[in-house]
Amino acid sequence: MKETIYIAGGCLWGVQHFIRSLPGVIETEAGRANGSTNTLDGEYDGYAECVKTVFDPAHVSVSQLMDYFFEIIDPYSINKQGIDEGPKYRTGIYSENEKHLEEARKYIDLRDDRDRIAIEVKPLTNYVRSADEHQDRLVRFPEDYCHIPPEIMNKYRNK
Repeated sequence: MKETIYIAGGCLWGVQHFIRSLPGVIETEAGRANGSTNTLDGEYDGYAECVKTVFDPAHVSVSQLMDYFFEIIDPYSINKQGIDEGPKYRTGIYSENEKHLEEARKYIDLRDDRDRIAIEVKPLTNYVRSADEHQDRLVRFPEDYCHIPPEIMNKYRNK
């Protein structure tokens, strides 16, 4: 069984590279979520850079994905991760499945720091796949910039 969730955690290159190595993740795709158009024109028209994450819920839950997500982001930062700034770098969890959103909200609500967390948890309104040059970018160009520290990036490499 496969399910899909969309994870926005700053620059999508590093997020995709990290998520693709996680246990239970079947496939990933770099894209943009919840914009105001159906194409990537201009400054991405309100889209958040994200990773379409197809996972096996028998092997990883949304709560577990949230645990991993919190390892690679500053959950208090608004529109900024690492040196990347702007609304397209906001953090968010998006899904067409309300159960995913409920589980993500519950995860946040159970944290002591829940009042400071700046992660959007919203229904997916639209999604656009990023250009081929952005797909698995850090596999092809491992020296490119990534806001995720190498020790965290490599933590789950041997899933």
